[in-house]
Amino acid sequence: MIRFKLKEITAKHEFLSGKRISLKDISAATGINRMTLTKINTIADYSTSTDTLNKLCTYFDCKIEDLIEYVSDDMFEKMKQSTTEK
Repeated sequence: MIRFKLKEITAKHEFLSGKRISLKDISAATGINRMTLTKINTIADYSTSTDTLNKLCTYFDCKIEDLIEYVSDDMFEKMKQSTTEK
């Protein structure tokens, strides 16, 4: 499964810039619909276009591996279970 790291990269850029970055800010700067960004942030197996990924990489000035990562299905299930057990 492909996991998005949008929350992590947003937090990193907030820390470095000292400013809060909202999905509305990202949407305005990239032209990506805010609902699409919300889905990327909340739906584990959400699928999006390479155009969206390109826009996010351009916005954050990052490599694709900074934005997404591959997680095996077994590992994903373990991660999901550990968050629901809390």
